[in-house]
Amino acid sequence: MAVQPHNSHHVIPLVPGDAVPVQRQPRSGRSADSASGTTQPRIAVALHDGYYGCTSGTGFSNRAFLEVLTRTLPPGCLQIMPLHIPSTDPSYDPIWVAETERLVQRAEAEVVPVPGDRAATAGLAGCDALCKYVIEVARERLARASVAQLIGLDIPFLGLGLHRRPNDPFSLFLVPRSTSELASPEDRRRIRWEHKGLAAAVNGGARVAAISHHMRSHLEHAYGIPGHAIFDLPNGLLLSDQQDAPVAPLPPRAEAGFLLAMGRAVESKGFEDLLEALHLLGAQGTRVPHLVLAASTHTDDLTAYQRRLRATVRDYGLDATFLARFSPQYRSWLRSPALRAVVVPSRAEPFGRIPLEAFAAGAAPVVATRAGGLTETVIDGETGFTAKSSDPIDLGRAIKHALHMSSQEREQMRSRSRALLSTRHDYDATIRTYLRQHTPWAMALSTAERTRV
Repeated sequence: MAVQPHNSHHVIPLVPGDAVPVQRQPRSGRSADSASGTTQPRIAVALHDGYYGCTSGTGFSNRAFLEVLTRTLPPGCLQIMPLHIPSTDPSYDPIWVAETERLVQRAEAEVVPVPGDRAATAGLAGCDALCKYVIEVARERLARASVAQLIGLDIPFLGLGLHRRPNDPFSLFLVPRSTSELASPEDRRRIRWEHKGLAAAVNGGARVAAISHHMRSHLEHAYGIPGHAIFDLPNGLLLSDQQDAPVAPLPPRAEAGFLLAMGRAVESKGFEDLLEALHLLGAQGTRVPHLVLAASTHTDDLTAYQRRLRATVRDYGLDATFLARFSPQYRSWLRSPALRAVVVPSRAEPFGRIPLEAFAAGAAPVVATRAGGLTETVIDGETGFTAKSSDPIDLGRAIKHALHMSSQEREQMRSRSRALLSTRHDYDATIRTYLRQHTPWAMALSTAERTRV
């Protein structure tokens, strides 16, 4: 086993010491003076991951969401409110930031960083302070727009409805990529806050996105959101951007063939089930390729869960490389000719982005559990192989099946996977559909802009 480092209204009261100071931050992109003086339509987007770097699939999805808006909206229509991440933070990625800023400049967007850094999303009080700050900024910045909408991306902004007033000059659209009911069911206080925030938002006329059929059902039944307030916005990829970047160097022992599993280092990702499944396969005499396990965080120190995974790899004597520090480069291994299978062993999954990335890269087969949104993309025998969640024996069976498929079967699976990706998970088309149906005013060029074009 090797550990590879990364190179490259009802207001919840704030808890003393946990609150995020509300201080104005420097702005970039479009000047504040010109933006605040405009009367054109505006769309504002608040996000906590994906602007300064990426720590999970959420960051990739959020950046893709921003990219579609920069391609679609007229110049000067977009305002971005990212949670500010300083350059000293381990998750800050200078190359990523440079690419994001090119998008911003192309759209002539106004950027208003939200103070608090990554610690602001760790606690309930921090998230509530973020929501209050974003609403105050939107109230100020969007006041002179002819019509406006505020979009909150993911869990930290599910409380925006608690701070919005009936006379605020913008509508509200929330895009939860997960919920605390799914991600941290033990945190009942935070779950209650999400319930109150979503209820307040919907009662005020907001719409809530469902990134999968599973999430629609979850939002309706676990959070009580009426179906008419939910807009189906299936997560996806920007198909036009699926370019072949160089494949990063593999861990040496993976070059002869490997399994790949990656994701946030949290128990809901089911990595312990995967290690148990591989141990059982080995005990049965099945020859298992080298495992590259990127159960990662954006920090240098191992979490208790990562230490437990590393100890399991050692105790079972598994042939594996354990990667603890997140890197976007890991996804390039989906295009490696040495890849034997991609394994997604989640115990709970609102959507599951990794199978789509594998489909786009031509990686096959994908082995995934039948958890949540994964059932919508990984179809047993069609686009991959599936197993019952939290069941290492069944997961081992599916992995064994994947390892013994023929080249012809593998190619047929690639073809079906790409077809599914293009027909349902073209994120550009999905977001444009939302804009056309619910914010058509944001897509129309003003007279001055038509003249400029």
